[in-house]
Amino acid sequence: MAERIPPRSGVAFELRAGQHLTVIDPEGCQVADLLAYNRADIGEVLSNGRTLDYEETIRLTTGNRLWSNRSNVLLTIEQDTVGCHDFLLTPCSTDTFLHFYPDKPVVPGCFGNLAAALAPYGITADMIPVAFNCFMNVPVGADGKISVLPPLSSAGDRIVLKAEMDLIIGLTACSAYASNGGSFRPIDYMVEDLV
Repeated sequence: MAERIPPRSGVAFELRAGQHLTVIDPEGCQVADLLAYNRADIGEVLSNGRTLDYEETIRLTTGNRLWSNRSNVLLTIEQDTVGCHDFLLTPCSTDTFLHFYPDKPVVPGCFGNLAAALAPYGITADMIPVAFNCFMNVPVGADGKISVLPPLSSAGDRIVLKAEMDLIIGLTACSAYASNGGSFRPIDYMVEDLV
């Protein structure tokens, strides 16, 4: 049974080594920011730099691994029905809204939601790195310019990740307008013991 993250909110939970996390876009066109920390030592955290370096691509999908700042594999992508995710841009925050959306209400964004959800595990705001942004569509032009376009995900699309060590996971339903095509929807997730 899937758990639901309401629009513009976030959760944190433990994921044991060998368990599978399925992140689902139930309605389509919705981003989910994903973080992972080593359960035994929260100083070890998901790293976009290490991941992009070792995987030699910015288009992470089935078969790719997500690495830590200490060069250990945290998660392996085992299934991906979209094939378009972002690992370049930082979680949206109050500063994001002030910068990009000065005419919109300021909300905590993924950064604030992740900080609140992860606080019980001793993880502070300064320990939040770039998240793996499931379903986010960030094309890079030939001139190096980046754009944020609506996700390519449709209702029911998913990504399945296997934990390679005991982890603490932070997961959101993203709050930024451009990232989600201008509106906000829930994200579903499941934790399963799969063989």
